[in-house]
Amino acid sequence: MTRILHVSDLHFGRPFVPLQIDAIEVLIQDEQFDVVAVSGDVSQRARSGEFQRAQVFLRDARRVSETIVVPGNHDVAWWNAPMGFGDTAALYADYRTFISEDIEPVLDVPGCRLVGLNTSHGITRRTLTWNMRDLSVIGDVTRTQLVALRAKLEASPPDAARVVVMHHNPVRGELSQRHGLKHTKKVLGAFAEMGVDLVLCGHDHQEAIHFVEHTKKGTVISTAGTISSRSRGGRPSSVNCIDISDDEIHIVTWIWEPAARRFGPGPVKVFTR
Repeated sequence: MTRILHVSDLHFGRPFVPLQIDAIEVLIQDEQFDVVAVSGDVSQRARSGEFQRAQVFLRDARRVSETIVVPGNHDVAWWNAPMGFGDTAALYADYRTFISEDIEPVLDVPGCRLVGLNTSHGITRRTLTWNMRDLSVIGDVTRTQLVALRAKLEASPPDAARVVVMHHNPVRGELSQRHGLKHTKKVLGAFAEMGVDLVLCGHDHQEAIHFVEHTKKGTVISTAGTISSRSRGGRPSSVNCIDISDDEIHIVTWIWEPAARRFGPGPVKVFTR
């Protein structure tokens, strides 16, 4: 059994909620998950101070669990190199300094390989849309990234669950009615071909668990809600607790309970592997 705590969109900075962060930190120490996975947006404005607070959160989690984290669109200093013009190294400079040098990490734990996939590239030609509000917000995955992802997954043990950790949601949000990621059908099809069992993502600020059917391989999509004041539709903040066994993927969404100042177990979904 592999136990994963999936959190996303912490938004350290003005939107973050200290009581909720404290509650998650208590949950991590009490439950001692095998992995704490953070699917992006650890900061609000990609500022050094915000990353430093996220660094402390990850440091404390590592005392009892392995961790894996990828950038979100809020973690990218896109203004340093819009459309590739400028200092491209500065896009992730503070993220690499305080969070992780590797923006597409690989983590192996017994029974599971987790691979980070960076979908947050700032403003590029590929992420442009006719909606000005999409600037720096839309996620993208390149063909080169998919080739690299395939190689990383194929190097995992034969019976290990294959988990992709990325920021942007590849399934349309219930309230937003939007995909966070471009070319979702192509990307999800590639995941199926690679035998991906589970995708951990965020970005939509609404919790959701989906199963995407495919002729080659079905994939479970865990979208974690935000741990901040920016929850969509006034919904409570949430995290997803995931158990992966040889036979199934068991996901419990833990919901913020303001009166108790804690996250309590909520909806449960179980999928056959």
